[in-house]
Amino acid sequence: MLADCLNPFAGPASGLARHATSFLALASQNGLRQFLRSQQYADQTFHGLYHWNWFDLALLIPYFIVMIILSIYGVHRYTMCYQYFKYRKNYNPNPVGHFEELPRVTIQLPMFNEQFVIDRLIEAVCAMEYPREKLEIQVLDDSTDETQQVAADIVARYKALGHPIEYIHRTNRHGFKAGALDEGLNVAKGEFVAIFDADFVPPPDWIMKVIHHFAEPDVGMVQTRWTHLNRDYSLLTQIEAILLDAHFVIEHGSRVRTGEFFNFNGTAGMWRRKAISDGGGWQHDTLTEDTDLSYRSQMAGWRFKYLPEVECPSELPIEMTAFKTQQARWAKGLIQVSIKLLPTIFKSGMSRKRKIESVYHLTANLSYPLMVVMTALLVPSMICRFYQGWFQMLLIDVPLFTASTLSIAVFYVLSQRILFPKTWMRTFLYLPFIMALGIGLTVTNTKAVMEALFGVQSAFVRTPKFRVTKKGEKSQAAKYRKRLMLAPWIELALGAWFMLAILYTFSNHNYFTAPFLILFVVGYWYTGLMSLLQGRFERWRTGANPEESSPKPFPVGV
Repeated sequence: MLADCLNPFAGPASGLARHATSFLALASQNGLRQFLRSQQYADQTFHGLYHWNWFDLALLIPYFIVMIILSIYGVHRYTMCYQYFKYRKNYNPNPVGHFEELPRVTIQLPMFNEQFVIDRLIEAVCAMEYPREKLEIQVLDDSTDETQQVAADIVARYKALGHPIEYIHRTNRHGFKAGALDEGLNVAKGEFVAIFDADFVPPPDWIMKVIHHFAEPDVGMVQTRWTHLNRDYSLLTQIEAILLDAHFVIEHGSRVRTGEFFNFNGTAGMWRRKAISDGGGWQHDTLTEDTDLSYRSQMAGWRFKYLPEVECPSELPIEMTAFKTQQARWAKGLIQVSIKLLPTIFKSGMSRKRKIESVYHLTANLSYPLMVVMTALLVPSMICRFYQGWFQMLLIDVPLFTASTLSIAVFYVLSQRILFPKTWMRTFLYLPFIMALGIGLTVTNTKAVMEALFGVQSAFVRTPKFRVTKKGEKSQAAKYRKRLMLAPWIELALGAWFMLAILYTFSNHNYFTAPFLILFVVGYWYTGLMSLLQGRFERWRTGANPEESSPKPFPVGV
């Protein structure tokens, strides 16, 4: 009252205004609460009927744990993209010095039943621009079919022309590719060793672009970038090329520029022979002997270099079964290397940052069994959360989707932006298929990862090469085609399961999750159907014998 008396504007009107202000503030506060409450449970259909229970938690807790782990790997992909540009000044494409006298180089060509591509490779290697007296070419052939005679005849022809080439054939595949490389190294004369798989076609100036980087005495290995002869052969090869481009541009680029460990890719690279021996030599207790030796050599103090400007053309798998076999071998091998080397890495004196990066690198394929868990829990958890309201689904799913799935899109689009600045926008058309194919690989790659975790040993399954580079070219795939037995049928069943889930979401007007579920349907059906049907039409058209589709001694399955 005293305030009213002292205030010249006090009176009935001002009191009414004060009460009105208080009322509006209270109403506004209550309205805000009501709005938030309505947004929290925008769909009131099941209000008062549905409550959380132990079954919901049993589904949702592991589901969100898996999503969080996948998101952590997704955040790491963002980090690599950021580091690639932040540390771009750390990369120098030019050698620091040059050899006054060129050193002796050995070229190793490991192969196993590669009769369709062996002549192309040997022709390319013999055309390399390097003094013949400083060069040695080893054809390391473990073949069990007519490739033996084909390779021996080609080597004899080029040797008669004066090329320094030798044919080395083993009567067993002990150690597989690693064993062949090691046996060739025992009689090699070169101080430096270049390795090319049978499906590669190195350009004539490749050695001269690489060799002078070894003028730095601490450089142990130089890796060059893969390009692809049959990139435009089919939708599958285009997707494969994008997947590999991201690995060679962003992954390798980021790790090299930040000084982290990275790996030799098994081919299109050159080693200093002493770096191989200091790392413990070629070992065959994992299916990715290249990554295994890479880590051991770098831990021994050798520095690796990567030259993205130096390209080496190669051939991509043209059939789904061949692609899945290749991916499964890589997935299993990396997990084997992580089991073998991570304990040593943790005990070493290397920096914490390098240890963490090694974990990300070597354990990335754990995402496949995690994806299987997510696949099993996705539909039931979606049903549980649907009854709780769509607002919570958006509130939780959008951040996890951004961290895990969107990071994949950024990762692959960015690599194409760097390599193809004029046409990179077309990558967006391939993104749904890239993500769908990644989902479709979960069955075979999960099997491979679980085999590695439980110590199940398996043979080194080669990726068949068919020497097909252009659209419409006839492949000779029937000779080396593999079958994956049960896996395609599991993939088709999973695709059907997610199709039912889509129908369920439509019946409940939950259209937000449908596009995400469609990726699962397309991915599983695409890999499953392509595994079962690819090659069938060709046999019907050409009349090839079906019994030749998976001939012995080639292993069947993954």
